[in-house]
Amino acid sequence: MHRKSPWSLVLALGLSAACVQPPPAPELDDPLPGLSDDELERFEQGEAIFEGTFTAAQGLGPLFNAEGCAVCHSEPTDGGSGPLDETHVSGIGDEGECDSLLERGGPVVQERATPALQALGIEREPLPAGVTASAQRTTPDVFGFGLIDAIPDMTLLALADPDDRDGDGISGRANVLPGGHVGRFGRKAAGASLAAFNAGAFRIEMGLTSSGEPFENTLAGQPLPTGVDPLAEPELSAETIARVNDYVRFLAPPAPARLVEAGQRGKILFERVGCAACHVPSLRTGDHEVRALRNQVLFAYSDFLLHDMGPELADICMADAESAEFRTEPLMGLRHNGRFLHDGRAATIRAAIDAHGGEAALARDAFVALGERERAALLAFLGSL
Repeated sequence: MHRKSPWSLVLALGLSAACVQPPPAPELDDPLPGLSDDELERFEQGEAIFEGTFTAAQGLGPLFNAEGCAVCHSEPTDGGSGPLDETHVSGIGDEGECDSLLERGGPVVQERATPALQALGIEREPLPAGVTASAQRTTPDVFGFGLIDAIPDMTLLALADPDDRDGDGISGRANVLPGGHVGRFGRKAAGASLAAFNAGAFRIEMGLTSSGEPFENTLAGQPLPTGVDPLAEPELSAETIARVNDYVRFLAPPAPARLVEAGQRGKILFERVGCAACHVPSLRTGDHEVRALRNQVLFAYSDFLLHDMGPELADICMADAESAEFRTEPLMGLRHNGRFLHDGRAATIRAAIDAHGGEAALARDAFVALGERERAALLAFLGSL
């Protein structure tokens, strides 16, 4: 019996492996790979709700900013960022503490009203009394939010160095919320869980109440006029909330573009100048009931901690986060954005870097000190994310 040489077997296996192409990276608005049939079905059901709109008869408003999730999250596709900006406010309490003005309609001001309110001459929510600071906020994308939600608290706490004990000038701190969980959603890291973030968005942005957010928005702290809110609370069913949570939880993170040579050099420079001290390239999720979210590496480029970004970027405070403190913005999907920073003031990535201050000043200055080709390489890397 003729036997093949072991080297010919190795060669055959190698050729066979070379013919097997890796699975394509998920496109924007695609679900995570590895979901079960049931999870995919729930994702699709939630997607239909996310892409739809609500009417006043279905509970929209009476004060709101948008009629549906995708009205804000639409660029470059559903789940992305969007063109709408909104106004956030804060005040100062009697003892000098931050006041998010929750009892007076804050911190988000609703810019629109249903016909029932308009008939009473109310076109939008008035600014709450006691406002000492206001700010504009752009709409963030929600890609990869399920993986962010699945990062263990202990992982983020281990990155924190509020007293700068290592002396590197970076003193990021975790925003530990009531209940002990670490905030990671929102520009001030005020949300610790995806479910709470979504329920809050439904109420604040659309005036739609749920079991997690059962109380209607007020008119700058005053009760709504009688008869303008046709549905009893909660207006959203538990099933509706659960399906939208499934859609956002199972959205895949944006895949980076393939790096060219300059981008490869820029990736090294990103670490060298100190950007990665806050924009931590990768974090791992923990144990999770959903296999596709369990023990996954997420290239978010964030530590999700609060950092002092300096007086030029300071605007509102929010609970325990001071006016100059912001959560490190994740950089995944950066190339799909057209405006940068929390208020969209920067039209380019370079302008956003130049606006960094506070704890980010050392990395900013190191970037500025690079040669022209090196700066271009680093920007090429950022433009690939």
